[in-house]
Amino acid sequence: MSDLTEIVDILEGRIEKLLQNYKKLEQKQQSLQEELISLRSEKQKLQENLESSENRVKTLKAANALLGSNDYKKETKLKINSLIREIDQCIVHLSE
Repeated sequence: MSDLTEIVDILEGRIEKLLQNYKKLEQKQQSLQEELISLRSEKQKLQENLESSENRVKTLKAANALLGSNDYKKETKLKINSLIREIDQCIVHLSE
């Protein structure tokens, strides 16, 4: 009978350790999920900043070309043509 009691005590000890490990893993998972959310938010902000910077670069290139620089004339002409096409489409939609 004492052997059976020892086995039950050993099993209870192992179950306790497993439960403790499970709780630690749950906490770690929660921590990692919070970190993931934070990193995703930071990534989104960085992407928005990158897009904003790229737009500023395009605008500065266009302004530079309009001021007489030969470096970006082709890009500026393409952008102007694109804007003209958009305006033409808007006029067509308004006249319908």
